[in-house]
Amino acid sequence: MNTKNKNILKMVGILFVGVLLGWLVFGGNDAPKSENEHNHVEGTETIWTCSMHPQIQMKEPGQCPLCGMDLIPLESNDSAIDPNALQMTEDAMKLANIQTMVVGGSKKTNKKLTLNGKVQIDERKLYTQSSHIPGRIEKLNINFTGEKVNRGQTLAMVYSPDLVTAQEELLQAYRIKETQPELFEAAKQKLNNWKIGEGTINKIISTNKPIQQFPITADVSGIITAKKVDLGDYVSQGMPIYEIADLSSLWVLFDVYESDMPWVKVGDKINYTIQSLPGESFEGVITFIDPLINPETRVASARVEVKNPENKLKPEMFVSGVVSRNVNTSASKDIVIPKSAVMWTGERSVVYIKSIVSNKVNFKFREVTLGASLGDAYIIKEGLSEGEDIVVNGTFTVDAASQLAGKPSMMNPEGEKEVTGHEGMDMGEDDMKRP
Repeated sequence: MNTKNKNILKMVGILFVGVLLGWLVFGGNDAPKSENEHNHVEGTETIWTCSMHPQIQMKEPGQCPLCGMDLIPLESNDSAIDPNALQMTEDAMKLANIQTMVVGGSKKTNKKLTLNGKVQIDERKLYTQSSHIPGRIEKLNINFTGEKVNRGQTLAMVYSPDLVTAQEELLQAYRIKETQPELFEAAKQKLNNWKIGEGTINKIISTNKPIQQFPITADVSGIITAKKVDLGDYVSQGMPIYEIADLSSLWVLFDVYESDMPWVKVGDKINYTIQSLPGESFEGVITFIDPLINPETRVASARVEVKNPENKLKPEMFVSGVVSRNVNTSASKDIVIPKSAVMWTGERSVVYIKSIVSNKVNFKFREVTLGASLGDAYIIKEGLSEGEDIVVNGTFTVDAASQLAGKPSMMNPEGEKEVTGHEGMDMGEDDMKRP
């Protein structure tokens, strides 16, 4: 009995000692532990990120959904970073070949504008050869376009019944010239109105016989560009029969689009080449800019006048020219940046600004207002200031990273929920219960 009681007392003692030791080891730290846990919950929650893709931020450790690297905790001193800015390491910038440029510097830039056009006939040297007498075309000495003619050359012969009658009236008036000189002068004047000269009139009087066919002579020298009549046609006085162009000087007309018109001025020099004359270059001066825009092509013509003594240039030849202009933006305080820095959606233009916060590189989206185009650069009217650092290479990479991180970007200027790599993977309670 005594032995049994002793064993019971021994077991109770061992149990008491075990409980006491457990309380000393575990129970004594309950209050501090709860306080620490409370402080951890109330404090800043640990965020896990990727060293190569800092736009990836998760609430628990794991692997980067982009590159598979282990995530690292984000330092607590990153709270100073703008929540709308994208953070990126220097190594990530180098791998993505992201380059930046400080806005400012030289205020002079060269604007090169390429213009296309054609060689055209000088409108001031385009003539219409008309018939000065009515009648029927009995003979055509010039039968095709492109033929060269000289002033005074006979182009066609015309039989005119009206002119034959007028000659007979002249001969009758000549016979009574002594008694009725006024009638004779009136008959001569009638022939003069048809461009019948004194020599021809004297020939009619001396032969005492009307001339049946009269010549139509060229008023100017040049190239026949259009033939208006055929043999046997009847023509009236003043009716066009040929078009003649003097090609000793020509126009080169360049097409200037509306957006380029501020950069093209009368007096500007232009260097141009002609497609059908490879290896040759020409230089001219813009002498006139059409004040009207073609409603169909939406261009205005800039004119260059050129001499063509050897007839090397032909109408309708294609030309391509370059107008260069030095642009000094100092007076207007405009900012000029490369086109590679600008992302354009049609509705807005954006750039990315680089800044250093807490020794970390940050990129922030900003909308800008574009001015005129300077070839490979833009004038910025609003949105940038001198001294700001902008992305000039790798802009699309930065924008894509901003969009993945839920930061403001070109397509989402307000920003969205960040991409963590787990979108679309949440399963609701009902889904878990579904067989």
